[in-house]
Amino acid sequence: MPAPLIQLSDIAVSFGRHPLLDGVELNLAAGERVCLVGRNGSGKSTLLKIAAGLAEADRGTRFLQPGATLRYLPQEPDFAGHATVRDYVEAGLGPTDDPHEATRLLGELGLAGEERPDTLSGGEARRAALARTLAPDPDILLLDEPTNHLDLSAIEWLESELDGRRAALILISHDRRFLSRLSRATLWLDRGRTRRIERGFADFESWRDEVLAEEERDRHKLDRKIAAEADWLRYGVTARRKRNVRRLEALYALRKARREDRGPMGAVTMTVAEAEKSGTLAIEAKGLGKSYGEGAVVADFSIRIARGDRIGIVGPNGAGKTTLLNLLTGALTPDAGGVRLAADLTIARLDQQRTALDPETRLQDALTGGGSDSVMVGGKPRHVVSYLQDFLFSAEQVRTPLKALSGGERGRLMLARAFAAPSNMLVLDEPTNDLDLETLDVLQDRLGEYEGVVLLVSHDRDFLDRVASAVIAPEGEGRWLEYAGGYTDMLAQRGEAFAPRSATREAPAKTAEPAAAQAARKPARRRLSFNETHALATLPKQIADLEQRIGRLRATLEDQNLYAKDPGSFAAAAEALGAAQSELSVAESRWLELEILREEIGS
Repeated sequence: MPAPLIQLSDIAVSFGRHPLLDGVELNLAAGERVCLVGRNGSGKSTLLKIAAGLAEADRGTRFLQPGATLRYLPQEPDFAGHATVRDYVEAGLGPTDDPHEATRLLGELGLAGEERPDTLSGGEARRAALARTLAPDPDILLLDEPTNHLDLSAIEWLESELDGRRAALILISHDRRFLSRLSRATLWLDRGRTRRIERGFADFESWRDEVLAEEERDRHKLDRKIAAEADWLRYGVTARRKRNVRRLEALYALRKARREDRGPMGAVTMTVAEAEKSGTLAIEAKGLGKSYGEGAVVADFSIRIARGDRIGIVGPNGAGKTTLLNLLTGALTPDAGGVRLAADLTIARLDQQRTALDPETRLQDALTGGGSDSVMVGGKPRHVVSYLQDFLFSAEQVRTPLKALSGGERGRLMLARAFAAPSNMLVLDEPTNDLDLETLDVLQDRLGEYEGVVLLVSHDRDFLDRVASAVIAPEGEGRWLEYAGGYTDMLAQRGEAFAPRSATREAPAKTAEPAAAQAARKPARRRLSFNETHALATLPKQIADLEQRIGRLRATLEDQNLYAKDPGSFAAAAEALGAAQSELSVAESRWLELEILREEIGS
């Protein structure tokens, strides 16, 4: 095994009752690409800061190979003391680094370098931080959520750029596709400890589920053993004192191990409060147009959106995604054309600007409006602690000011606010920002079950593939087109990815073709849609329920006296049996069809 460039041994950090990190190990050799995964709040960013030498552990050692260069990308870059973006980027260069590389990267990322840091948007700040991190071409790259606030073209450019570099890489991200394409090993941070597999993120989730299932089996065995020993304590104690003492000590040790066992963090159990169903046609837009100055952001756009549609809106930053979203929901008046909304449409919104709330506001007050312990969920009062626990907040956090919450916690809070109000249309602007992978899974499931309309702006390609039934993409000069399916389907139909940002004049031309553009020209591989995947998961239970129902109805009809006693009940049971048998036949045929399709795709 090659010598590590960086090594962390027995790292421990505590921030309260439970240790955040407890005996963590991390090794990174030259050329390795490791993704660091774990739940929000598990300590990933803290571990990366310790690896970067920016934070001290309570216990443990850090080794950095002499002469190895390291660069760290934080979630929130600090521009203090820098007049321009170019100053900020060049300040990260070493004495022997090439300043022309900084110029090239600024151009590739669509920045001139003369921008003032205090005027940058979130996406521009992230691109400036990437240029500063990548320009020195270090031996080790530590990247904390590098795709946050980036648009699709920038994410695909970053994938290609990192894939062509020799640096060893540790990567934290919530973007499944980004992780799958770049990682070659996975480090799972869970309950204060790390486990590593020498496989990329694409294999991680199935492996994690196997580990958790094995833990649950071991926990069950321990509970059974404790119960057996406790039974002996009550009924099996003999006069052999030494034997009894040893066995009693063993029982106390088992109980202590069970008390100290930290099971996996619970899953988010978010529910979406739904209003009465809207009309079949929820939105009809004809000839929409909107311009700012001389440039058309939306030009002659028409669409019909029905109840149950899940529409994704994609495109580069500045293309007008939020403008189009506001036009479609009536929040913005068009310059041309018009929008007709169903009369009974009730809209719930999730805004990407999560900093709109006062950072001094308590978590409880952000949900209740202040002065109350209850929050209205679906029109019914519910204790705020109980509701927050559904979104993985503890009872101790209800009085925490919002400024103390992590990015993932703020994301879950905004979801809790949006989902509490009854709605038949969800308008979600970048809902996946900062959410961990498990919370994303639950969000995808809830959106799949939601019976109303979902309008969604996102740069998460995997999320769009799993959720969207159609995607709206910009085609230039204010034109937008609707494509059936998710993001991958859109690329296949469109024939190309979004054009990367143009470089500045002094930047040399980049000859390597973006990876997404190469992939777009390949034949699109058939994959199960979100509805098909959901059906495969739910049909077996539906079939089992129908079989039980049929069994009960048959038992009812076998009563020879039923027809004489109650002809109406007999007729109703017979009719219900026929309907259930027909429904079972349809469900079994659909399940068989989807299983065959899944096998064909897998082969």
